[in-house]
Amino acid sequence: MDVVAAVIERDGRVLICQRKRGSRHALKWEFPGGKIEPGESPPAALQRELKEELEIDARIGDEIYRQRVRYGDGPNICLMFYRVTEFTGEPVNTEFEKIVWAGRNQLRDYDFLEGDLEFIGLLAAQT
Repeated sequence: MDVVAAVIERDGRVLICQRKRGSRHALKWEFPGGKIEPGESPPAALQRELKEELEIDARIGDEIYRQRVRYGDGPNICLMFYRVTEFTGEPVNTEFEKIVWAGRNQLRDYDFLEGDLEFIGLLAAQT
C-alpha cells in the first residue's frame, strides 16, 4: 500500500493533524495525506487528500523522504513525504480531532504515529 503525506510549511511552522477519537490510531499525530488510489500519481493523490481533509488547493513540491512501515499485522506501507510550500485557501479541519501549526523544534513534543518518528527526527534537526 502506498501512502502520501504533506509537509505544509508557513511562517516557519509545519501543519500537523491529530486523528479523531475512536479512529484507528486514535489521537496520534500525523502529517495530512492518505492512500494513493489506483491510477493516481503520488502528487495527484496528495493534492486530492489535502482538498478533502483541509479544503486547500496545494502545489505539491518535491518528495523529501520515503520509508517503509508496518503497524502490527497490517500491510506493508510505503510512506512518501512531499513538501508543500504553496497553497490557496486557509486550512479547515474537516477530518481530525485537531490541527496545529507547530515549529519543527516542537514536533517531538507530540505523540506521532510510529511511522513518522524517524522523519520527524530529521525534520526537527533542520531547524
